[in-house]
Amino acid sequence: MNRLHTFHIPVMGIGFTLETPLKVSHYGIDSAISLVDDGLLEKLRKMYCAIFEMSYTEISDQQEDYRAERITSYLNMINSLTARKFEEFKKSASEKSNELKAYFSLLPDTASIKEEFKKFTDKYFNIGELKSWISENMAIGSIDVNIMTKVDRPNFKHGKKLPAEYNDAHAALRGYAQSDLSSSVILSAGMNPRLYSYLENFEDFYPNKKGEIRKKITLKVSDYRSAQIQGKFLARKGLWVSEFRVESGLNCGGHAFATEGFLLGPILEVFKGQRQELERESFEILSQSLSEKNREIPDEPLTIKITAQGGVGTAEEHRFLLDYYQVDSVGWGTPFLLVPEATSVDVLTLAKLAKAKENDVYLSNISPLGVPFNSLRSNSKDVEKTILIGSGKPGSLCPKQYVAINYEFNEKGLCTASRLYQKKKIQALQEETNPPEMYKEKYAQIVEKSCICVGLGTAALLVNHLDTVVEGPGVSVCPGPNIAYFQKIMSLQEITGHIYGRNNCIERTDRPNMFMKELGIYIDFLKERMAETKAALTAKQAQYFSNFSENLHGGINYYEALFSGLNGWFEETKAAMLLELKARRQELRLIMVEKQTHTFR
Repeated sequence: MNRLHTFHIPVMGIGFTLETPLKVSHYGIDSAISLVDDGLLEKLRKMYCAIFEMSYTEISDQQEDYRAERITSYLNMINSLTARKFEEFKKSASEKSNELKAYFSLLPDTASIKEEFKKFTDKYFNIGELKSWISENMAIGSIDVNIMTKVDRPNFKHGKKLPAEYNDAHAALRGYAQSDLSSSVILSAGMNPRLYSYLENFEDFYPNKKGEIRKKITLKVSDYRSAQIQGKFLARKGLWVSEFRVESGLNCGGHAFATEGFLLGPILEVFKGQRQELERESFEILSQSLSEKNREIPDEPLTIKITAQGGVGTAEEHRFLLDYYQVDSVGWGTPFLLVPEATSVDVLTLAKLAKAKENDVYLSNISPLGVPFNSLRSNSKDVEKTILIGSGKPGSLCPKQYVAINYEFNEKGLCTASRLYQKKKIQALQEETNPPEMYKEKYAQIVEKSCICVGLGTAALLVNHLDTVVEGPGVSVCPGPNIAYFQKIMSLQEITGHIYGRNNCIERTDRPNMFMKELGIYIDFLKERMAETKAALTAKQAQYFSNFSENLHGGINYYEALFSGLNGWFEETKAAMLLELKARRQELRLIMVEKQTHTFR
């Protein structure tokens, strides 16, 4: 069935959305489960099997393919429980008007199903007819999964390196592929050609003659060129990308994959203008590949969904993305961290998120992946880390090792947030001859890394009162900058009403437009990167900063033309935005003039 809602809940952290499908799927809301931590999935599966009196057999980490099997078992359980809940919901909905009222009250007012239901119930009907109508029209939300393509650590057994299909991301993909789900796998964090090629091994990813695909592929991308390259790469293998999920490079939660100054609006404009060409070119490649594989070719050309996420916070911004850029759905992530009916966030972290202001969210260097990471100051995992540093024992015990992908000290790999890695790194630093200030700076860079692969999942354990003996109680949380404007815990009814413009959950009146916020974050990012180059610029650095600045100038020109010509959109803030764009252009010029005083070396 087509989506009933015009928003989806993206994956957040490792544990925050593991239970989300059970909470919201029966309302027709799409959500995504992270497949990073199979151990966490196994703990939750054991818990739910006990709650719902389902048989449970432990999948030990001593079993040969335990990671894939744990993931398959968890997804099958979630699929079964959500289907059961949806059927019970439909049954009760035909008997209790309150259930129907709850379902329809969450839908956008523009949803045709609302009007159809009103027309249906305005006339005389019997219960049998109502049940039939409900069964045909009420849709369950998609249970999607998210795999970070670069979190693909090799695994070892008895000291011997296992084949690539036992790598973490490969095993996660296999776990999803072998599950009962009919949904989408969202591949994020960049292209992994070997993992993409592994998709060819599973029948469910291929289209049939009717164009149906049981398990669809969604790619999270930051620009059109990336979508074009990755989409055609997969099409040559007979695989279709059903959705490109365009995310702001910096105005987002979690890991931030900054573009070279390309802003969300101009990026979406390119997708809007070239979407049909992308579909046509990709389908031609797909058809040829399927023919060479002696596979069925769909009778009709396949389509591509374009969705967007990153910093959206008002109903007007939501509608603008849908209407002007013609995206198929809008991702609302960060605000849902404040919705216990949808996500799994512990009480302490909830309170911190509700009180967070702009300065409480910062683009950190704490991720062992070496990618900028949006983090909340004073989260309990960072407090735990600071205490360890103060006690002279920096680093984590690294119980999960999902990002043990630094091979500086051994072939099996270490996580840069682990105690062992930091101990070795500090020992090496002590053998160097550095001035005190430089030593202090390098030491801080070493111990700054945090064990987020544990911290981002622990909230799910705390919420469900499960033991954290292995993990510890510390929670990492990764909201986007947008959290500063949502300052209370919300119900599902409240947040969906906010998204669709029926009510307002933002009490502050100074929230900047999402496009202006992103522009400001990018300029700050540029300033910080330039400040880090304390010596004279190399030619390569100078070219990077020049390109970055030119692209930001291009974005400013784009928004000036866009907002000047808009009618009926952002009328209350348009004048202020145009003034801000003028000020930002001047700020950008001054930054570049100041940096140009450096000489090349």
